[in-house]
Amino acid sequence: MQKTIEELKGVEVSVDEVFYMPSLQTPPNLPYPFVYFITVRNHSDRPITLRGRKWIVSEENGETQVVEGTGITGLTPKLEPGEHFSYNSYHTVATNAEVTGSYLVEDDLGGLYFTPIPRFRLSVPEW
Repeated sequence: MQKTIEELKGVEVSVDEVFYMPSLQTPPNLPYPFVYFITVRNHSDRPITLRGRKWIVSEENGETQVVEGTGITGLTPKLEPGEHFSYNSYHTVATNAEVTGSYLVEDDLGGLYFTPIPRFRLSVPEW
C-alpha cells in the first residue's frame, strides 16, 4: 500500500509575476513564451528542502502538458524556518493556458510532503 503525501502547512508559494515574452525563441508548435516569477516561503517550524515539482499546463485547445522533475531550475534549495527562495523560469504554449501544480518538499526527518502552486493563467495578448 502506497502512502499518501500530505500538504505541509506553513509553506507558502506565490506567483509573483507572469510576463508574455515574445522575444524568446520558441518551437513552431508552441509559439507563445511566458516568463514567471515564483517565491517559496517557509513559515513552518522545520527546515525543508525543495526536492521536485509537477506542473500541469491546461491549454484552451484541449492539450495538457505535465512537467515533472527533480529540483527547481536545477537546484534543491534548503529553507530554514523564516527563509524564502525566489526564482524565475519560462514556459511556451500554443494557446491561452491555465497552470497549476505542486512542489515536493522533504523535511529534515525524511518526511515527504507537497505544497501547492497557486493556479495562474498564461494569456496570449490580442495585439
